[in-house]
Amino acid sequence: MVQSATSGPRPSWWRALAALIAGGLPAPVFPAPGWWWWAPFCLVPWLLLLRTAPTARRAALEGWFGGLGFMLAVHHWLLPSLHVFTLVLAALLGLAWAPWGMLARALLAGPGTAWRAVTALAGVASGWLVIELVRSWQGLGGPWGLLGASQWQVGAALRLFPVGGVWLVSLLLVAVNAALVVMATSPRARGATLAAGAAVAALATGAAAAAPRPVPADRPARIAVVQPGVISGAAQRFDRQERLTAGLAGRGAELVVWGESSVGFNLAARPDLADRLAALSRRTGAELLVNVDARRQGRPGISKTSVLVGASGPVGPRYDKMRLVPFGEYVPARSLLGWATSVGRAADEDRDPGTRQVLTETSGGLRAGPLVCFETAFPDLSRRLARAGAGLIVAQSSTSTFQRSWAPAQHASLAAVRAAESGRPVVHATLTGVSAVFDASGRPVGPRLGTDRSTAALYEPRPASGSTLYVRFGDWAVYAAVAWLVVAGGVVAGGVVAGGVVAVRRVRGRGDG
Repeated sequence: MVQSATSGPRPSWWRALAALIAGGLPAPVFPAPGWWWWAPFCLVPWLLLLRTAPTARRAALEGWFGGLGFMLAVHHWLLPSLHVFTLVLAALLGLAWAPWGMLARALLAGPGTAWRAVTALAGVASGWLVIELVRSWQGLGGPWGLLGASQWQVGAALRLFPVGGVWLVSLLLVAVNAALVVMATSPRARGATLAAGAAVAALATGAAAAAPRPVPADRPARIAVVQPGVISGAAQRFDRQERLTAGLAGRGAELVVWGESSVGFNLAARPDLADRLAALSRRTGAELLVNVDARRQGRPGISKTSVLVGASGPVGPRYDKMRLVPFGEYVPARSLLGWATSVGRAADEDRDPGTRQVLTETSGGLRAGPLVCFETAFPDLSRRLARAGAGLIVAQSSTSTFQRSWAPAQHASLAAVRAAESGRPVVHATLTGVSAVFDASGRPVGPRLGTDRSTAALYEPRPASGSTLYVRFGDWAVYAAVAWLVVAGGVVAGGVVAGGVVAVRRVRGRGDG
């Protein structure tokens, strides 16, 4: 039979386009738009599309296209720097959602029984969390745009971050999205879905209420943040920061924090600058935590180093940035991907990563754990600092390359998540904004310095001690998700094998008869 030109199968291009758009829908939940309320619904269109995919192969393709849309939307601010390479990276990383597409179709398209509904919620959420874990590897771009991080200013989430970190909040958000799909498409499973949701909500509420809380110090620390604003030239930036810091004299600061790359010269090779910093320390009565972005004498390469400077000069251990920004500070597999430098502003030279975290201690006994820029996206680094005894965490950052994008606001919001997870105040000091300080529960302290500010501001966060559940047990939510997928996969495989054995026996029995 010959089909007419108009009676053939419907073209599938519209589904691919719909997947691309649906994958980008979660992007506004992050700053700058900050539509946190959209997070429990943002995956519903994508999941509904995957549920109706005609084949598993088609679901994998739509999972990939949705992942491409997600990565492009969440990282769109990289386009001016990486140009077409942004699309290449998004397409490669988007592949992580291909198996998730097949998983979502398998779990959501089946009969609407109570057991299948509960399985769907756990499976879809666990699969998403594994993707977040995989793409959180530094070489794949790091944990930027984790869904749970969008809830940085939501009270309920701030109480859950200390329990299971950003991972737990991501897990619950995806489960809510999946529950809405189940309730909309499987009326018989609505009761079981609501019951499962109520049980999880009660368990999460109880865990948050019973979890240990950080113990704040008796008195607040007085921390000053110096944000010079947009200035071209390392010497001019140093001069502006010097003037702003001098204005802090007599205000009782005990630590003054400059942003990432605030000193563009090797202090050992420029003793005049080291002397000027020491003079500032004497004038303000506070140590200065600066960040040196320069080539060191006797060592190849360039390092980004946090240096504490006191009245007599640099003191204590230095911290070299460990987690470097892919393409911004080094090119992964440069022999293969080095062409990225010809199409965008990728690093011409790889910077040297540090090998260990350190604590710095002021003369007044304040123990601070330094992080540099991109590192505030990694939950494990702030957790380690809390375990090592840091009273607060200081993040030195710069997003001046992306000044007019969503990046500065989103980067600052990560400090709130890290504060709540670790139970330690976080001071997020930048060159050009957004600078902000959050207390040990993740709530803001003092003014937020936007990208239009050039100033020095004083904050009074209370250093904290003690451990949160996340500090004690780490990424347990991720391990639980992986374990669930392994066990569920084993059960399904076992069922398939058992069914095959039964079928073979039946065939043999008929043959014997």
